[in-house]
Amino acid sequence: MRAMRRPGAYSCGLDAALDVIGGKWKVVIIWALAERPRRFGELRRLVEGVTEKVLAAHLRELEEDGIVHREDFGEIPPRVEYSLTPVGRSLNAVLEPLADWGDEHVRGVLPH
Repeated sequence: MRAMRRPGAYSCGLDAALDVIGGKWKVVIIWALAERPRRFGELRRLVEGVTEKVLAAHLRELEEDGIVHREDFGEIPPRVEYSLTPVGRSLNAVLEPLADWGDEHVRGVLPH
C-alpha cells in the first residue's frame, strides 16, 4: 500500500481527501473512468498531456488507495482494464459539484 499518513495525522477531512486525489492528473483519471471501464491506451488518449509513466504511477496509487480496480484478463496479447471501485464512484459523485463550479467559472457566470 502507498505510504499515506496515519489517520490521526490529517488536520481535517479535506486534507485526507487531497492526499488521495492530489496531483495534476488523478481527478481527470477518475473522471475518465466514471463513464465505463477503460484500457490504459484509451486513458492515455483521454487524459491529454499525461505521460505514460505518470499515468501508470497515478493508476497504481489510485488502486492502492481503493479508488480504482485493475483487472488483468490474463490474455495474450495482454488485456487490462481499469474501473472505479464503489469508493471511487462515491468520490466521483463528490467531484461532480466541483466540475459544475469549474464550468460556471470558465463561462464567467460566477461573480468576481
